[in-house]
Amino acid sequence: MCGIAGIFHLETAKPVDPDRVRAMADAMAHRGPDGSGVWTAQGVGLGHRRLSVIDLEGGDQPMATPDGTLVTIFNGEIYNYREIRADLRALGHEFRTDSDTEVILHGWRQWGPLCIERFHGMFAFALYDDDAKTLFLGRDRLGVKPLFYAEVSDGSLIFASELKGLLAHPLLRRRPSEQAVEDYLAFGYVPDDACFVAGVHKLPAGHYLMTRRGLPLADPRRCWDVAFAPKRRKTAAAEEELVAHMGEAVRSRMVADVPLGAFLSGGVDSSSVVALMAEASRDAVETCSIGFDEADHDETAYADRIAERFATNHRKRIVAADDFALIDTLVGAFDEPFADASAVPTYRVCELAREKVTVSLSGDGADEIFAGYRRHVFHAGEEKARRLLPGAVRRPLFGGLGKLYPKLDRAPQFLRAKSTLQGLGQSGAEAYAESVGVTGPALRAALYSDRMRTALAGHRAEDRYVRAIETAPAEDGLAAAQYADLKIWLPGDILTKVDRTSMAVSLEAREPLLDHRLVEFAATLPLRQRVRGGTGKWLMKQAMRRYLPEDILYRRKMGFVTPISAWFRGALAGEADKLVGSTALAQTEWFDRQAVKRIVEAHKSGREEHGRLIWQLMMLDRSLRRVFGLGA
Repeated sequence: MCGIAGIFHLETAKPVDPDRVRAMADAMAHRGPDGSGVWTAQGVGLGHRRLSVIDLEGGDQPMATPDGTLVTIFNGEIYNYREIRADLRALGHEFRTDSDTEVILHGWRQWGPLCIERFHGMFAFALYDDDAKTLFLGRDRLGVKPLFYAEVSDGSLIFASELKGLLAHPLLRRRPSEQAVEDYLAFGYVPDDACFVAGVHKLPAGHYLMTRRGLPLADPRRCWDVAFAPKRRKTAAAEEELVAHMGEAVRSRMVADVPLGAFLSGGVDSSSVVALMAEASRDAVETCSIGFDEADHDETAYADRIAERFATNHRKRIVAADDFALIDTLVGAFDEPFADASAVPTYRVCELAREKVTVSLSGDGADEIFAGYRRHVFHAGEEKARRLLPGAVRRPLFGGLGKLYPKLDRAPQFLRAKSTLQGLGQSGAEAYAESVGVTGPALRAALYSDRMRTALAGHRAEDRYVRAIETAPAEDGLAAAQYADLKIWLPGDILTKVDRTSMAVSLEAREPLLDHRLVEFAATLPLRQRVRGGTGKWLMKQAMRRYLPEDILYRRKMGFVTPISAWFRGALAGEADKLVGSTALAQTEWFDRQAVKRIVEAHKSGREEHGRLIWQLMMLDRSLRRVFGLGA
């Protein structure tokens, strides 16, 4: 895994200062502590930081063809590079290294932009073609690896693996985007179609951008998508096909020239990955897990059972549930505000893994592709009700009940029916868009100042989810919601979290359950093979019964739980109070200070539940200070 950065002059081939490229790359030294390189020519410069994983001696970058006409920098892994290399050799290409990076150069020479469709893996890369005076930027299908870019005042395009790489360029204008802040408050992260710094873009997952000197900057072009189209097959046959896909995905991600292991939480997803790794490996698999000193948040007993079952070399570490000392570390790792509090334990498990391995496999992605979240199960049930009741009856009936029903945040789950009633009074797209959010539209509106409302100019974060669901290539409402998750939630939250926390400690994380062929298979499953009997990931759980015990397969999903609400009523109560007088937030003029004060006081007193919102505001405050220097 690596960090890449570069500069490309769009109009005139002006000289590029190699020190400027080096500074952009070195801002991401954590992504590549094993080596660095810079290459410049008239009008272009490419920089690289290397974490050595494959071909430790021969894979240095930037990498050029012998004639010097093609140069590339690459972040990620191409898992089928050996097969592609064999095909290219048969076509007459000669290779000098055993690295997957060189496949990009020869692939471009043979197939041009279509080469990206042949690469199976996680990647973001840049390739400069001197003959065509063309820069090509490509990103993997699901968005596992990031790529930021922007135009600056001297007429150049700058790009980097992380926002901090762009921030190292002196001509990047630093102005916060109000629309991105609205998105962040709605979801807890800044989605891939937005950026905290106005004018900066993220190359969308499954897209490439190709631009030629002398022409305006082109728009990204899609090179992959997935359609949810059910295919009839018997359950037994579907189980066999699923296990075959999963096994191949895991085996392909076990190729490395450095120590390799896996995260193990004891949940279905990570346990499945470990089971398949153990089956494919001659040696004991290295596994690790993080536990908490509060029993309600600790899952290590389940991880211990799986480790024993598959005879792994297992390590675990218990951390305090009040492990908030990481806050500033996380702010520095993410650049943009990021409020998924599970980033705290994710960072800790990456830190633990890096003590013994350089590459670790994770179980991320199964919930999105197989419908494993509770919200998926609820949405499937709500969609059934929507089909049975005409909208003319359903909207006023359930909408009215939802308004009247009290908000019972601290009541047992079965009594918290307000959101369900409100959802049934909406369209499926509108209801799901709000269900994936952290802070709803009404609460955000109550926080905003008049200046912020004007700056937003009608922009509403949930609209992107509504559009994605209403236009999704899907044949049922749940599939449409899953499609939207793949395009918005997965790259914006889950994959960003894992990339930044793993790279912060120079660890490469691989996601076998996001192999695009497995994703395409999952998209053919009918509704009853995704959700049945109130259970999500139904087919996956059925298929994995040959490997895992029932109580692992069917226990309630916990995930990494961080008790932020308790923090702001205890050890972090002072941090909550500071938000009311925050100079950084005040300088933006985005928020009504009295509204912030009411939120903090209501939470601390226990009258209302606003722990996640206070966490969001705190992380926003610290990101504003770090990125824009506000509050100084």
